[in-house]
Amino acid sequence: MKKIFFICIVSLLMISCGSSKNISNTYKTRKNSITRIENKRAVKTTKKAAGVTIADKIVWTAVTYKGVPYRFGGMTKRGMDCSGLIFTSFKQRNIPIARTSHQMYVQGESISLREVQRGDLLFFKTSRKRGRINHVGLVTSVTNGDIRFIHSTTSQGVIVTSLYENYWKRAFIKAKRVL
Repeated sequence: MKKIFFICIVSLLMISCGSSKNISNTYKTRKNSITRIENKRAVKTTKKAAGVTIADKIVWTAVTYKGVPYRFGGMTKRGMDCSGLIFTSFKQRNIPIARTSHQMYVQGESISLREVQRGDLLFFKTSRKRGRINHVGLVTSVTNGDIRFIHSTTSQGVIVTSLYENYWKRAFIKAKRVL
């Protein structure tokens, strides 16, 4: 009985070791495929790098904060408010900008929505009590007339939203170019 039990155990070990070889070969093949794909992406990115603007870099920086929770006065991954997101994204790219949305609103050149492009700022009044600007977002893309912007909301933290969602369309005041 002991011999049969021993043979069964050894057989199971040999079978299980044989299957792990196939898994590791599959992993190596998959890893090599991923490496080749990443190398192709690197070549494509390098070719496009010549056309990268400071606005692109600021937007890329801002997008790294997507999903960060809202925190009044916050400027870190632990929590951000809307102007903290903009201020931090600009600061990390060595571009000076005011700290609050109201102060940012004073900066830059007013532009129409038809002129808006990636890197421009959108200003909003979301409170009826205060008669001034209290929210800001950074334009991430303009595609077929849809203006998308990144900002930090009290309910969802840092998100990308369309300007044409009803709430934001009604609260919108002005677009400005600061770059």
